[in-house]
Amino acid sequence: MTGAPTVSVDPSAAAGTRPVIRLEGDWTLRALSPGAGGIRKRLDRAGPEARWQLDGVTRLDSFGATLIWHAWRERWPRELSVGEELRATIGRAADVAATPLPEARSFTLIDAIVGLGRVLLGLFDHLSGLVRLLGQLTLDVVYLLRHPRDWPLFEISANVFKVGAKATPVAALVGFLIGVVLSYLSALQLRAFGADIYIVNILGLGIVRELGPVLVSVLVAGRSGSAMTAQLGVMRVTEEIDALSAMGISRTRRLVLPKVVALTLAMPLLVLWTSGVALLGGMVSAWVQLDLSFGFFIDALPRVVPLANLYIALGKGAAFGLLIALVACHFGLRVRPNTESLSANTTASVVSAITVVILVDAVFAIATRSIGVPG
Repeated sequence: MTGAPTVSVDPSAAAGTRPVIRLEGDWTLRALSPGAGGIRKRLDRAGPEARWQLDGVTRLDSFGATLIWHAWRERWPRELSVGEELRATIGRAADVAATPLPEARSFTLIDAIVGLGRVLLGLFDHLSGLVRLLGQLTLDVVYLLRHPRDWPLFEISANVFKVGAKATPVAALVGFLIGVVLSYLSALQLRAFGADIYIVNILGLGIVRELGPVLVSVLVAGRSGSAMTAQLGVMRVTEEIDALSAMGISRTRRLVLPKVVALTLAMPLLVLWTSGVALLGGMVSAWVQLDLSFGFFIDALPRVVPLANLYIALGKGAAFGLLIALVACHFGLRVRPNTESLSANTTASVVSAITVVILVDAVFAIATRSIGVPG
């Protein structure tokens, strides 16, 4: 059984002399934790001028020794009764307390250059890894074209269902709400200028050409991209990927290629689905706010939004799907066999995928600036 730590004043001390402070019991972190505040106050009132007796202390750890040392104002009392083992423990606590903390070094230009170099080297490492992964996938496709029976069709179809069919409800909900909000905000401005009918132009071009593909890409990056990274990361932690390599099975052909192909095929369909639902939400809001009928909206939409915009949106969807899958698989294969690496790479996968989508969308906007825009 362990004794509770106690602090007592010896009642036999003569009047006018320094008080005798007797410590007894276990002075360890576990024993002191319940009443550490009260014990610290009693020790502080005693001070180092008292006569200290620690012969009754049965156990003493670094926490208890530090507590006693601070009560002594970091100097040894003049009268102390303590065993050699406990004295050595308190001495080690005193040495630690006397050790000065390292001074914070000021941030210099060299530190900024080193930090920038570290970021650039990390970016180059990721880019080279993506290029290697894309090259390996190209070699796998060439091999599969020569050996059609080796195509992982079951894995591709399963991934199409997971990243495509299962994403349609949330994509429809978000798309409908975005369409309603965009139509509502546009109607408030157009009504002030008497340009109600131009809401078809704003919604058509905005949703079909830009908002639909980017919105779906952000949803897919957060939903499917993170799932791909986590799946590959867990397989890395459980050494399943190493087992595939030991059996002579290509990890990219069986794990990466189905995900890339499935997301590249499913994304244009998701873009089409989400853009259609978003336009439906815009039509409903325009009907409520501006009293524009569904028939007028549907009739005017093909005239103000050329068909080329739909082709651009589908092309964006395929490109975004390819990039999201590549980024997700890249970070999934970089996971090390520990949970901290898994969470860090999953987060980096989502952030990187969204960033890449926005950058590539800007490239698309510049490259297609004169295509599909009514004069």
